[in-house]
Amino acid sequence: MPAYAHEAPTGWRYPYSCCSGFDCREVSSKVIGEGPEGYVIKGTGEIVSYSDARLKNSPDGEYHWCSVAGADDTRTICLFVPPHSF
Repeated sequence: MPAYAHEAPTGWRYPYSCCSGFDCREVSSKVIGEGPEGYVIKGTGEIVSYSDARLKNSPDGEYHWCSVAGADDTRTICLFVPPHSF
């Protein structure tokens, strides 16, 4: 059975590979942008490309950002994104 760090507000668990208990949180869609190269963390300018292994499907349809120490100015560990609606 895999180890999990903690739960998202809607009850699903962040994988241990993404979170050590305080790295992940739900964020507003205003915090994450989308461009031709991938998702953009607006506060840092970091781009998480569409093919990046850190990009995950969001089980609850919300954005969740896992960053080093849960800080708003560090690198991304994992980014959970909602599915596109076409």
